[in-house]
Amino acid sequence: MRQHAYPESPVFDLAVIGSGPGGYEAALHGALAGMRVCLVEKAALGGVCVNWGCIPTKALLRSAEVFDLMKHAASFGVTVSGTGFDLVRAVKRSRNVAMKSSRGVEYMLRKAGVEVMQGEAVLSGSHSITVSVAGTESQTFQASSIIIASGARPKVLPGLEPDGQRIITSREALVMKTLPGSMIVVGGGAIGVELAWFFAMAGTKVILLELMDRLLPLEDRELSEGLKRSFEKAGITVLCGARAGNVISDTTGVSADIIIGGEEPRREQADYLLVAVGVTGCTEGLGLEAAGVEVSRGFIVTDGICRTSAPDIYAIGDVRGGMLLAHKASSDAVIAVDAIMGREPLPLDERSIPRCVYSQPSVASVGLSEEEAEARGMPVKVGRSLFAASGKANASGHLEGMVKLLFDGADDRLVGAHVLGYDAVELIGEIGLACRLGVTIGELVRTVHAHPTLSETVREAAIQAGQSGA
Repeated sequence: MRQHAYPESPVFDLAVIGSGPGGYEAALHGALAGMRVCLVEKAALGGVCVNWGCIPTKALLRSAEVFDLMKHAASFGVTVSGTGFDLVRAVKRSRNVAMKSSRGVEYMLRKAGVEVMQGEAVLSGSHSITVSVAGTESQTFQASSIIIASGARPKVLPGLEPDGQRIITSREALVMKTLPGSMIVVGGGAIGVELAWFFAMAGTKVILLELMDRLLPLEDRELSEGLKRSFEKAGITVLCGARAGNVISDTTGVSADIIIGGEEPRREQADYLLVAVGVTGCTEGLGLEAAGVEVSRGFIVTDGICRTSAPDIYAIGDVRGGMLLAHKASSDAVIAVDAIMGREPLPLDERSIPRCVYSQPSVASVGLSEEEAEARGMPVKVGRSLFAASGKANASGHLEGMVKLLFDGADDRLVGAHVLGYDAVELIGEIGLACRLGVTIGELVRTVHAHPTLSETVREAAIQAGQSGA
């Protein structure tokens, strides 16, 4: 990262703390609108998403996907010999992808005229920030408005405190030098599911634990159950309603009691235990209390347009809670900057935000689940279409999964969509737009979809919904 020399007593229109997808998007949006903007980052540009989350994880998942495909090459008429998974090279590729993305963020900020300051930022007032770098003098500057985009960090549960050696988080998992023979993954949310799939495909024996009664407990139950079957077919041991207790680690590995309901605990041993039980906001050390910024349950309290309890201080992305997604942070950024500029933006409707999990099969969803619709007393028309009936899916050899669409029984408008299947995440764009615009069954059916494509399955699900009753 380029480190800029701090100007004498600088004054900015906007200061942004954190350079993840929300932070750098806010800085760019402000700069392109004519503001004088500075961005403070204590680590590599791009934040956790670019350097330790979204991007390097997806690069590793791609390596595992290619390896899995090679194992089935013969069915495509391709002869392959001597295949093996080289974790060191996969990790190296992943880190290179992350580094390239970080440099891309730096280039965009520089081109937009954003002043980047490297160091730790602390609020020293509602319009004042002090930036310090270890071993150097601190620098204080003023800003008319401040956006906090400090992100989130992994939650730590009692008894499952990571030691960085045998009890690890996703951060250590992304740079492992030796493929584990076995691993216990605690947490069946997006991070746990993706890393469990990655290591299982690479050759690790994986036990995946989820405290709730199903994987991805916030997603539609039908898709969660389908994903569990797929994982078990792939050799992953999935235990729901389960937790790990009495965890002991040493230089050779880790052991833990697997506790399921009222059953007798069973002792399991593994090379590593990966903790992926969610995240909490990075709020410590920012001087929030002194600046009058309210924090509740680990996240900064904001209103619908990202304003905090302190004048002219906003918070965006994971640090303000809600859906903890990179694209949600980017949307928050635009809302916050527009609010600062007096443009009166509309609050973000979280129901219109797509949610994706990048294992294979992958999971993508937007809007209401069937269970949520039932809880609201909303009658829905449900349409399903299996990928096994798709010509494109058959040609590619990926037959698992389906598209599931939910339409309001009163007016036939799309209120929820859920996809499980190979690269399901690539289908959510069309469905997300349809959901946001309230497209009806008839409008979706009359939309011409190219043949052969997986997107035809969306239309088929709409047709099926039109044939069902509310």
